[in-house]
Amino acid sequence: GLDRGAKGQISTFSSFISAVSPKKEAAENRSSPAHLVFPNIKNVRDQPPICLDVRQKQRVSMDASSCEMKAPVLPEPILPIPPKTMKDFQEDVEKVKSSGDWKAVHDFYLTTFDSFPELNAAFKKDATASFNTIEDSGINAKFVNAVYDTLLNTPQDIQKTVLKGIINSLLREWKGPRTKDDLRAYFILLQNPQFNNTSTYVIYAHLLRQIATLVEADHHFLVHWFKKQYSRLSQKRFKQLVERLLQFISLRLFPAKPEEFPPITKCSWWIPSAAKVLALLNTANNLVHLPLIPYTDFYNSTLDHIDLMEEYHTWQNFGNSHRFSFCQYPFVISIAAKKIIIQRDSEQQMINIARQSLVDKVSRRQRPDMNMLFLNMKVRRTHLVSDSLDELTRKRADLKKKLKVTFVGEAGLDMGGLTKEWFLLLIRQIFHPDYGMFTYHKDSHCHWFSSFKCDNYSEFRLVGILMGLAVYNSITLDIRFPPCCYKKLLSPPIIPSDQNIPVGICSVTVDDLCQIMPELAHGLSELLSHEGNVEEDFYSTFQVFQEEFGIIKSYNLKPGGDKISVTNQNRKEYVQLYTDFLLNKSIYKQFAAFYYGFHSVCASNALMLLRPEEVEILVCGSPDLDMHALQRSTQYDGYAKTDLTIKYFWDVVLGFPLDLQKKLLHFTTGSDRVPVGGMADLNFKISKNETSTNWLPVAHTCFNQLCLPPYKSKKDLKQKLIIGISNSEGFGLE
Repeated sequence: GLDRGAKGQISTFSSFISAVSPKKEAAENRSSPAHLVFPNIKNVRDQPPICLDVRQKQRVSMDASSCEMKAPVLPEPILPIPPKTMKDFQEDVEKVKSSGDWKAVHDFYLTTFDSFPELNAAFKKDATASFNTIEDSGINAKFVNAVYDTLLNTPQDIQKTVLKGIINSLLREWKGPRTKDDLRAYFILLQNPQFNNTSTYVIYAHLLRQIATLVEADHHFLVHWFKKQYSRLSQKRFKQLVERLLQFISLRLFPAKPEEFPPITKCSWWIPSAAKVLALLNTANNLVHLPLIPYTDFYNSTLDHIDLMEEYHTWQNFGNSHRFSFCQYPFVISIAAKKIIIQRDSEQQMINIARQSLVDKVSRRQRPDMNMLFLNMKVRRTHLVSDSLDELTRKRADLKKKLKVTFVGEAGLDMGGLTKEWFLLLIRQIFHPDYGMFTYHKDSHCHWFSSFKCDNYSEFRLVGILMGLAVYNSITLDIRFPPCCYKKLLSPPIIPSDQNIPVGICSVTVDDLCQIMPELAHGLSELLSHEGNVEEDFYSTFQVFQEEFGIIKSYNLKPGGDKISVTNQNRKEYVQLYTDFLLNKSIYKQFAAFYYGFHSVCASNALMLLRPEEVEILVCGSPDLDMHALQRSTQYDGYAKTDLTIKYFWDVVLGFPLDLQKKLLHFTTGSDRVPVGGMADLNFKISKNETSTNWLPVAHTCFNQLCLPPYKSKKDLKQKLIIGISNSEGFGLE
């Protein structure tokens, strides 16, 4: 969801984004464009001044006819002339090459961009059709692209003509109800590449505001038009549209030449308008089965340099009221910035809890102990799981304090290494197949919750707590959960106050099942696409069977399911119920314990900013490796970066295929993933191991340290390194 408030409130705009469904309301606030100032454009006709106050506009039914919805126009409206075809336009452009006369092309631009009716007359596929449908905008997108591609290569007077026409069009249309033809005009103008230039930003800002203040039903149309148009055309153009808006926000925040823009006090609506239009594009992107561009392409790295906590506190205190905050639009905030917000929020919670503990001690006239400021874990290696569970249960009030681990009977001060070792050993033991809590699926290389019933699910709660502690203590865990696990973990993102509300339940599809059990998902997909008689060929009922401790148990997917046959008519229902049973119902108690464990540590409104994919990155790190970045940030002990052995090492590692690079990272850090902050956050160190060069390299995963003997040749180093990283566990066996 977008536009989310501190207490979970959803604004009207956000509810549209979430539901993407047209609604009819009685009235809608519409902002009036401010007085226009257009740099580098001369002889713009005088327009009546327009103030910044908000006025009410009567909303109109989507089913109303175009003539009834038409906004008032200037006293002498210009009727659209018969439009040129794309072929006609291209022929005019070709003639320019030989004659040098731009008149025909100039006349086309002059007429087309002078008003919304002219824009529609020029680019509609059928001038007589209404095209009031969600799936078809009725726009000849190829013609639009051809006109804009040509525009950038035309003389300056033509480009200024287009901008003047847009100004006139916007000023004519701002005060009336919107028709579908108006929406098409906005849709066309938004793609104008001239808006890459800062000199056009004033015009661009007013266009964005008019789009942002459209009624919800109109936004619904625009979202689906974006989804449909760009799924058929180049994804590159969609990305350019997003990048243009992100650049607009960045340059308004940090202008290279402040004199190019009006004072920020007079255009405070620029960034909120751009953010709302970005929200429409983001929603369109998410509606496509395979997104047009990665969600990370909506990140604005410029926001990493603003006061993020001020944005967060504004969002917490004012929700989605008149105070704008980028946290209302979390899709533009990078995962690195979100991590900063979560960590600082957690640090503040840690400080508050520690301070309260100190106050309680003093009030009881007891001597304060520095250990009370930490979550101190004392565990035995021989009873690691049970001791950890007991400690976390007893100290559940201290979970938000800084974690420190002590292994009983071992001397040592935890400076981070013991904490990481505790995580590594505990995760390895809990996720071992013999332990029975999780099932490892070789086909998908991931773990999933065991559906075995038991009397106590506290150990699943322990795993959730571990994941939460890892996020709060910046530890990357070597856990392989499928993406739908993190989707369930954010369902809902905040623990509901009503304990009867189910948690960890989300809508799932065969695609989610495929990420865990690809063979079963493939079989269900074949059932859905089977062209024969499903009842006779598959002979299935709405009943499933599961093995639990050697005993086969049956479960009905619906009441009386064992007596209901799966047919061509009800097979979709069967597949949906089966998928929901496997991923939700059969493991509900296990996952609910896991959910409450995670949120007992990470309970924060900051979680509402995260996508499921981002939670996974916070817990497990990013799979994208950059070994050159690792080389730049590596520290050395006993070696210098100019030593021959180090040069051999990096020549070998940079030449490794990806699988060996991942093995090296896993060998030295305990995980083959990268922290959110990148390779620099690993604090990777190479130390000189003064041993025989016949020895293999050694790693201390608790400190991300590789101990490397001074090998004399690159061949010898490569051979020993590959042997070491490929046989570091289980004597080379899985």
